[in-house]
Amino acid sequence: MIEAAMIWNEPNNKSHWDPEVDPDWSKFADMAKLAGQAIAAEAPGLTRVLGGISPIDPIFINRMKDFGVLDHVDAVAVHGFPLDWNLWQIGEWPQKVQEIRALTHLPVWVSEVGISTFGAEEVQHWGIKRTAELLKGQAPRIHWYSLYDLPREWEATTRHREAEGSSYYRHFYMGLLRQDGTPKPAAEAFAELTPDMGVVQWFHYHDHRLEDAVAWMKRLGVTYLRTGLSWADSFRPNALDWFDKQMEALADFDVTVTYCFTPEHRGIAPHHSSAPQVPEEFAEFCAAMTRRYAGASKRSEPTPAPMPALV
Repeated sequence: MIEAAMIWNEPNNKSHWDPEVDPDWSKFADMAKLAGQAIAAEAPGLTRVLGGISPIDPIFINRMKDFGVLDHVDAVAVHGFPLDWNLWQIGEWPQKVQEIRALTHLPVWVSEVGISTFGAEEVQHWGIKRTAELLKGQAPRIHWYSLYDLPREWEATTRHREAEGSSYYRHFYMGLLRQDGTPKPAAEAFAELTPDMGVVQWFHYHDHRLEDAVAWMKRLGVTYLRTGLSWADSFRPNALDWFDKQMEALADFDVTVTYCFTPEHRGIAPHHSSAPQVPEEFAEFCAAMTRRYAGASKRSEPTPAPMPALV
């Protein structure tokens, strides 16, 4: 059911890891090593991926190497959004991957790449084709971010929110599908790039889009995806029931599951981006989820959803 376990998400981005709590990433390194060991103990053959970095920063990778983190993972990953947030051009994608590849013998995944339709849907349509041209053969996994637009009534996972100006609102238009589930022009282009390209879709607790997402991914020819299981959500009522439902629905895909998000009451600071008070607790969560889902047989076959049309 799980082909890979990713340890955290964007650990060098302050929207996902608090630099005031852990300015030199030593706490993150300790936590990541414990998590890598815990995952390997439960599923020795499972690929462990260091959380995709954003920005793409060779200094951060070298720091993780110096801390010994790379000895406890099987791949590293990068995230890039050159048409929206990064200070480099889309044509630099191969160079950016190579900068990280030069530092380690580990495979380099592109676990998030995407283009917002905040300005125009035509930009995404052009950009997805150009991205595929640039990254083909550069990485063993390329995950397009994302399947759905973020609903406008939700908040984007970023520290500064509306203070970012238009950069913040770009977060809400990254999908191949609009909030109402209708496809954008790039969806048809994406269907021509699968199965070589996968997709990213984060599912919120009791996400109403889960079944439709499965149908759409099959319609688009997706065979692999990246999603998350939230340590913070594990403290919600009946959390395991939701996790089971999510993972059962995704059973027909090769899933990279990202373990992340500190429960407020277990962080050094009361925020999901905080280093935990006890890093072993995060490792225990990773072990429990890996034990429950990695290589597990399907508990029951999910009911097939009707296939949506690309119109």
